[in-house]
Amino acid sequence: MFTGIIEELGEVVSIEEIGDSSRIRLRGPVVCEGARHGDSIAVNGVCLTVVDTPEELASGTGEFSADVMAETLHRSSLGELSPGSAVNLERAMALGARLGGHLVQGHVDATGRLLSREPGERDAAGNLRWEVLRFSLPESVTRYLVEKGSITVDGVSLTVVEAARDSFTVSLIPATLALTTLGAKAVGESVNLEVDVLAKYVERLLESRTLPTLPTLPPTAPTAPTAPTAPTAPTATGEER
Repeated sequence: MFTGIIEELGEVVSIEEIGDSSRIRLRGPVVCEGARHGDSIAVNGVCLTVVDTPEELASGTGEFSADVMAETLHRSSLGELSPGSAVNLERAMALGARLGGHLVQGHVDATGRLLSREPGERDAAGNLRWEVLRFSLPESVTRYLVEKGSITVDGVSLTVVEAARDSFTVSLIPATLALTTLGAKAVGESVNLEVDVLAKYVERLLESRTLPTLPTLPPTAPTAPTAPTAPTAPTATGEER
């Protein structure tokens, strides 16, 4: 599980195509610190597994590798990455840590595209204080979005400002614009979307409000009472004879 609070802007070092899958190598000194083989790291909102050996991780390069299977390449925007691409990185949350964003699984539900960027107000120095971004929204996930609800965009936990039928908007503060890939995202580029998993659980529960039909066992016939047994006469001992 993740929180959607990006720890580091990383960079794609190389991509090796292996059949219909890929092995991607990424640079991220912060997320590599203390990383072990098999650890989970979210890359643009996609949960990937570190495949490096302990020796490779201890080399101090600040890089790690992960295998991306065909299903992930098909369901996410990771297939559009190339060497030099910036990526949002986050390590799996530690049990007991503060949940700064919301519960994020790292399982992409759909991809969308940036439709527009609308600058907000500026401060006295002319610096942008916030910006409104609108993303396209596939029909398959429309029902999970609500105004002021949560959504993950390229691994970033964001609050929905407007939830329309085929799009939604979010407002980004300067920190988010500067510390994530969303600050430089161009109109038309794709993003990974993950809806709030709690909404999906609620939907599932409402669909199955009645208990499943359980098999009925045949009635068990009562057992007839057993006739009392006559007491057995005690065996005589030598003295009694």
